[in-house]
Amino acid sequence: MFGLGWGEIAALIVIALLVFGPDKLPQAAAQAGRTLRNLRRMANNARDDLRAGLGPEFQNFDPADLNPRNFVRKHLLDDIEEDWNGKKELEPVAAAPYTPEPVVDELGFGEIPPYDSEAT
Repeated sequence: MFGLGWGEIAALIVIALLVFGPDKLPQAAAQAGRTLRNLRRMANNARDDLRAGLGPEFQNFDPADLNPRNFVRKHLLDDIEEDWNGKKELEPVAAAPYTPEPVVDELGFGEIPPYDSEAT
């Protein structure tokens, strides 16, 4: 949960007991829950208002796509992941027949190799 282990959660509970006391801790937890619920509802309403304002062509718009990491993952890496995971079926390719490379004469001792002035 939130990248916290059991030790950190236990430490947070002990600190909360010391700060709020055992009598006020349930009230503080209930108030924190209400606050988180209200924040989530406000965020969802803002997202829905944004979608309604943009029109029907942006019905699949997700504000999280504006994060550069999510943008790159969605638009560039999805195809690579599909290829890697085998979601797209690839047709087998027939192997070309083996043809050995021609044998090239080696240079003798003291011979100068050919020089192509246009290649350099």
